[in-house]
Amino acid sequence: MSSTCPGLYCGRTIINDSFEGECGVCPRGQRTNYEKICEKCTGSPELYDWLYLGFMAIALFQHITALFECTAAAIVTLLLNDPVGQLSIRSCEVKMLSDWYTMLYNPSPDYVTTLHCTQEAVFPLYTIVLIYYAFCLVFMMLLRPLLVKKIACGLGKTDRFKSIYAALYFFPILTVLQAVGGGLLYYAFPYIILVLSLVTLAVYMSASEIQSFKNLVAKKKRLVVLFSHWLLHAYGIISISRLDKLGQDLPLLALVPGPALFYLLTARFTEPNRILSEGGNGH
Repeated sequence: MSSTCPGLYCGRTIINDSFEGECGVCPRGQRTNYEKICEKCTGSPELYDWLYLGFMAIALFQHITALFECTAAAIVTLLLNDPVGQLSIRSCEVKMLSDWYTMLYNPSPDYVTTLHCTQEAVFPLYTIVLIYYAFCLVFMMLLRPLLVKKIACGLGKTDRFKSIYAALYFFPILTVLQAVGGGLLYYAFPYIILVLSLVTLAVYMSASEIQSFKNLVAKKKRLVVLFSHWLLHAYGIISISRLDKLGQDLPLLALVPGPALFYLLTARFTEPNRILSEGGNGH
């Protein structure tokens, strides 16, 4: 056997089950093993991987039309990925942050010649999100005008297509985020979900002047918003714990209503008018 390939991601492709090719980039859908041999990824995504893909799709579920488009895009994306025609995918195991940024680890064994071994070591978690966004954009351009015309016929032309104009802005933003920060998002998304869901819930309850359980149940919309945030809380907790140990991790879901209950129990003590009046009275 020839010498070991340099670098983290350079490997040799086995040809005819016996001959090993030159050191270089592994074909798509393969990554190097500990012996620097390119191996086909035959594993399935872990729960955490699916939760990450779900997180990357959550931002697009704005309303019913977007839900329909993105669901169709997700199904088509899964069907086109290996294995083709099945609602399942095979994947490489994510081992470290550098797996997302192989272009930064091209080795130079003699300090002159660079071996370009850039590959998708996290196959297909990096490209599948970009493919999904592309299909979302295609379905939006094909279906959104028809759906909006039927559903929002009472709105003006400008208001009717605001969602399309907005999508044309945030699709490129999401694409750049995935392309540049996909690895960071992969490890940070559970905490991003928890922090954002807590902050947005507190802002909503404050802006709606919800200071008691009676105020909360006065409108159905408030309950819908509350339960939506509880789902996000649970999503974040499950992503962090990964449910590796069900006996220890499932009780953590009991913390989901905690922030809302804490807010309702303490809101009256932090009401601005009350603080100002007490300050003016010298208390």
